[in-house]
Parts: sequence; structure tokens; C-alpha cells
Amino acid sequence: MAGEVENIVDLGLVNYVRHPSDPNYVVFRFVDKIRADQFEIELTNKKIWFERGEEQSKVKLYYLFGIKKRDFDTVQSINFTVESKNRTFLMANRYFRWSVLLFSIGMVSLAIIGYCTRSEKGLSEEIIDVSVNKE
Repeated sequence: MAGEVENIVDLGLVNYVRHPSDPNYVVFRFVDKIRADQFEIELTNKKIWFERGEEQSKVKLYYLFGIKKRDFDTVQSINFTVESKNRTFLMANRYFRWSVLLFSIGMVSLAIIGYCTRSEKGLSEEIIDVSVNKE
């Protein structure tokens, strides 16, 4: 579940799990009511059967949707669509986001320039030359 790990298998990386008692179902969960409502609308529009419920954990209220396992691929694309409509940037500040991007591009450019302008003679050849000259 989002934010806390309630099961060793569930690390909170996805918003769905196997149904605890029936392996023919998958349970999708949302913390945000807006996302849950959009998910329900999309399921209804695609005429996919589901059960909706709510569960109060220690910290959050989860909106749960029980989906038949055979509809998982279609429902997963609906889930991606709903999440993409409600996504936020990793770095909310626009100027900071662009600064990090430009800095990264600059560092990669310097690395490429350094690689392209290095001498033709490799380090191992220089060591061999030095050892040969000493003898």
C-alpha cells in the first residue's frame, strides 16, 4: 500500500495486489478519491465488472476495486491512463528541474569531449614505454 509496507511481498511499488482469499481476482487500491472516481468511470465506460469498497488502515483511507483476473490487461491500461492524468513532476520547481537537466547535459557533454580528445596512446602503452626506457 502506498507509503507503508504491510506485507513482505508488497513493497508499495504498484497499486494492485492479488485478492487475499480468491486468486481469480486482483485488487486495485487508491489513496486519492479523485483517482478512484476516475478509475471507476473508466471501468464503467469499458463495461468491466468490478466491486468497489473502502478500507481504513492506521493512517489512510483506501478505495479498493476488485477486478476479475481475466480483465487485468485492460484494467492495467486504464490504471496507467488514470495515473498519467493525475501525475505530478518529481521536482515541482520548474527552475530547479531545468537546472538539474542542464547540469546533467553539461556533465555528459564534458565527459564525451574528454573521451574524444584523449591522447591516442593508452595508459598501458605509456607504462610499457616507461619500463622499456628504464632498461
